[in-house]
Amino acid sequence: MSGAAELVDGLLEATVVGSFTRIGYHARRRLFHWAPLDSFRLDGKVAIVTGATSGLGRWTAGQLAGQGATVCVVGRDAQRTRRAGTEIGAETELADLSLMSETAALAARFAASHDRLDALVLNAGVLTHDFTLTAEGNEVTFATHVLSQFLLTSKLLPLLEASAPSRVVIVSSGGAYTMPLDVAALQPSRETYDGSKTYARCKRAQLALAGQWTERLLGTGVTVNAMHPGWADTPGIHAGLPGFSRLVGPLLRTPEEGADTIAWLASSPEPAEQSGLFFLDRRPRALHRLKRTRRPDESQEAKRLWELCSERTASFA
Repeated sequence: MSGAAELVDGLLEATVVGSFTRIGYHARRRLFHWAPLDSFRLDGKVAIVTGATSGLGRWTAGQLAGQGATVCVVGRDAQRTRRAGTEIGAETELADLSLMSETAALAARFAASHDRLDALVLNAGVLTHDFTLTAEGNEVTFATHVLSQFLLTSKLLPLLEASAPSRVVIVSSGGAYTMPLDVAALQPSRETYDGSKTYARCKRAQLALAGQWTERLLGTGVTVNAMHPGWADTPGIHAGLPGFSRLVGPLLRTPEEGADTIAWLASSPEPAEQSGLFFLDRRPRALHRLKRTRRPDESQEAKRLWELCSERTASFA
């Protein structure tokens, strides 16, 4: 049965549509007899979920709270954030994570009021088709998906290390498969900007940073993994990719189906010793699907990415 399940899983992965839609989720859940998330208790544990007012983040925050964790919901809209916190029974923090000043302030407030952090779920994101610079001079997609995540992880690292074994979960995207790692292209000009390509490049950068964090945190008990939710029916996909969401329609995953692996990575004992990987449906997947996204100097480019993030966030560290 195990060999047959592996074969079916491999066939689903090869088709993309079969893998990324709800077809893949339901097939794998049955093939591999997934344990229910509620069986992984998190009593006494503390978790942060960014971008948790709707979609994947909202469902993840509620799930972790249901498993017994003390959850801090982070959002930028006060009304929606407080409503989510009330409905979940969670703590709340307001922060615009496209701004390094607000990211650093969030980390400082949390560290001042908590002595542990067991799971940091980095879910906040944006996909915009208009070139936008933040007040700090960073392109908003790059700032939100890459720089802010780097800074928040850096500043909360003492709490994560104090709570080890602990986890950082990066919510990436299958869009990462469409782009190579290109540090220079992460800083587009207004003239060269393409919202979908910029988003995909940032998602590729997230995978590279998961690998860089893994190298630097070896032996600390802190694991850093990325995941992609497949094609899920969320407000983000409707706003950012309306044509795609209409085309795929009934095959889109529900937020619960898309976010299952986020909660699993944050709570299950199984991935506790794995780090630097890219998961879909509770299993690590290839970092590349297309030959054109591979580059022979990728490890050096990942180091250049780390250096860029360090430079851009240094004044807020």
